[in-house]
Amino acid sequence: MMALFNKTALECSKLVTERYSTSFTLGIKTLDRKFHLPIYAIYGYVRYADEIVDTFHEFDKETLLKRFRHDTYQSIEEGISLNPILQSFQLIVNEYKIEHALIEAFLKSMEMDLYNQDYDKEGYQEYIYGSAEVVGLMCLRVFCEGDCTQFDRLKGAASKLGAAFQKVNFLRDMKSDFVDRGRTYFPGVDFSDFGGDTKKLIETDIQHDFDAAYIGILNLPHGARMGVYLAYVYYQALFNKIKRLPASRVQSERIRVPNPQKFALLAQTYVKYRLNVL
Repeated sequence: MMALFNKTALECSKLVTERYSTSFTLGIKTLDRKFHLPIYAIYGYVRYADEIVDTFHEFDKETLLKRFRHDTYQSIEEGISLNPILQSFQLIVNEYKIEHALIEAFLKSMEMDLYNQDYDKEGYQEYIYGSAEVVGLMCLRVFCEGDCTQFDRLKGAASKLGAAFQKVNFLRDMKSDFVDRGRTYFPGVDFSDFGGDTKKLIETDIQHDFDAAYIGILNLPHGARMGVYLAYVYYQALFNKIKRLPASRVQSERIRVPNPQKFALLAQTYVKYRLNVL
């Protein structure tokens, strides 16, 4: 019956992903089927941690995050949790030998969100690494299936892709981060005086990350390439839309890619994949 328990836990992580992110769900569905549940497990875990610091304002978020951290490591050590999200995550951590240092860096970034209102350059880089780059590295551990040489060759590009995604999120969510949560992630940026020159500098940095990540995507294992490329294409489309807008629009609204465009991107990506031109 343990197999049934594990299957149910993993399907709970799948449900969390489907409820919270249409984009990542599409990307995961285009991965080789063997990667679906492991990547759902990683997404479900990081989504729940993010919910603690971003959503549960009526509760003691610091206590909740400390409990989540404790329960995370206990479940990994014992190989069991009655929390289905932690159960599915510990299964993947233990199966794919995901380093505890990656988990710790992620949880540290979540903790930073409890206290930090703005970031200097060092804090910004630490936050980007823990909140995004390590998630890409966790996924890469799954994709490489124990091939450490392949992982070492691709980890730089995986980090850059995670960084690009997160920085685009910062631009997309700039209004809600500042108004609702009082956060300004970009170092030295005054939200009340966010202009075109500053926006251009941030965009140049993000494009460098995208360019570095693309090389790694082309060298991913075959079963992972299409799904990761789709996520890359989606975020590049969102980024391009943001680049076309004036700074005032980015300040005042959350920029989105409509669902019909997402499905069009999926179709285009599938054609390229089938023609082996990724």
